[in-house]
Amino acid sequence: MKKIGILYGQETTFPPAFVERVNSKKESGIVAESLKVNKVIQGEPIGYDVIIDRISQDVPFYRAMLKNEAICGTAVINNPFWWTADDKFFNNALATKIGVAVPKTVILPSNQHPPDTNERSFRNLEYPLDWKGIFDYVGFPAYFKPFAGGGWKNVYKLNNEEEFFKAYNETGQLVMMLQEEIIFTEYFRCYCLDRQDVHIMQYDPKQPHHLRYVRNPKPVEQKLLQKVHDGVIALNKALGYDFNTVEFAVRDGVPYAIDFCNPAPDADVNSVGQENFEWIVEAAANMAIRRAKAHKPGQNNLTWGEFVNAFVNNKPIKI
Repeated sequence: MKKIGILYGQETTFPPAFVERVNSKKESGIVAESLKVNKVIQGEPIGYDVIIDRISQDVPFYRAMLKNEAICGTAVINNPFWWTADDKFFNNALATKIGVAVPKTVILPSNQHPPDTNERSFRNLEYPLDWKGIFDYVGFPAYFKPFAGGGWKNVYKLNNEEEFFKAYNETGQLVMMLQEEIIFTEYFRCYCLDRQDVHIMQYDPKQPHHLRYVRNPKPVEQKLLQKVHDGVIALNKALGYDFNTVEFAVRDGVPYAIDFCNPAPDADVNSVGQENFEWIVEAAANMAIRRAKAHKPGQNNLTWGEFVNAFVNNKPIKI
């Protein structure tokens, strides 16, 4: 029997709907359940062929457990090794190499020293930074946000240098990115599952969280939707994410990827809406079943993106 488990935290709608949907398909030899974990022993599996990970970004114990499962041959979605290594600044850098437009972005050292460091730990860092060059490159208005993390935590919209330095002094030991604001005419949030199934949703990031997914959206030109679709596929193939969302802000007909490191994206019916929720549940169930059928015991069943594969094989990233 092939067993699919879903690992989750405070979610209440997506996990049970996912389990029910997989089991309702009555695929021979495949069953889904809420994952159960107790004793974790090095090199020994806990009994799942496929695991959908929705919470390990917040629970280090779970992340360690998932890596152990991957070593034992479990298809963990998303790849816990890559998820551990990835960050939003790297995502932007990779996008520039595969031909996907992104806002002008720089990364900055934390305002306060990290633990167990002092000024001698930063002797390679020139001081002061070239603030004029940074501000001239990015421009204002700009967004200031952590290079890792999500949920709109510690995100600032800044209009000038004075506002920047005030915000910078509030960020403590966080490593932050300063990013050009894209004044957009259209905005999309797109689900991508299994690096092949794409669901494009009109989205308004300026609204309260529960109102951001646009109900009764206006028609959008097919040519623009195709550009967005192609960008979503390109990014997720390069990164190797099987469960992710990508946000695009459209300026002058060009979709700019704003945020595309969301490997445990919101899937709650109360925020995404019933129609979007139905698509997510169905696509996730189909993906998990495909991965269960393709699972090879004791082998590497993780997804590794084109970036990793290119570098391992000493090949350039294709644009």
